[in-house]
Amino acid sequence: MAHFVVREIDRADPAVMAALRHAGVATVHEAAGRTGLLGPGIRPVQDGTRIAGPAVTVSCPPGDNLMVHAAVEMVAPGDVLVVTTTSRSTDGMVGELIATSLAHRGCAGLVIDAGVRDVADLRAMGFPVWSRAVHAQGTVKAGPGSVNVPVVAAGQIVRPGDIVVADDDGVLALPIALGEAVAAAAAQRLATEEAKRQTLADGTLGVDLYGLRPLLAKLGVEYVDRLP
Repeated sequence: MAHFVVREIDRADPAVMAALRHAGVATVHEAAGRTGLLGPGIRPVQDGTRIAGPAVTVSCPPGDNLMVHAAVEMVAPGDVLVVTTTSRSTDGMVGELIATSLAHRGCAGLVIDAGVRDVADLRAMGFPVWSRAVHAQGTVKAGPGSVNVPVVAAGQIVRPGDIVVADDDGVLALPIALGEAVAAAAAQRLATEEAKRQTLADGTLGVDLYGLRPLLAKLGVEYVDRLP
């Protein structure tokens, strides 16, 4: 099997990525037709952080972070490193030292379908991480893999350069070609939601705002004062 470190990837318009970051994962997911979402096993290590940037992808053998070190050199400012393993792993493949190197290169954050460690240090340095596990188990540097090839992270295909959006709700990957249209749709959803938010804050019930009473009746749901 051949292994590659690919130096050049395409990257989306920074303004599009900024708009998607502003919208956040849940809104972008809806605006994209409910596509692109990584599985819920990938969770944020920190609270209240939101990023969006081009994916630099890494495929590693389980328990081996050699290719993560190779990938650091390929990271440009604003990129998101997306690390996967060829079979399921929760070993702590990235810790504070690699994160320090990534931060120096301007990496926007790490998404890893495996484990991380040195979590207190990662939080203290403010380096954003989304991972499958927190695990002190270390790794070796022995096996080949690839950088900037298509990978599967938590059930979702992520291609080099895909726009990765991540926040407290999880992680989403979006092809560059869809970025502009999804950003426009997300902005429209945000405007609509703001109007709904004000209506709900004024006391209107969701069943009335969304016209759900006829549906409840159609489904045979009855309102009664008490059960017999």
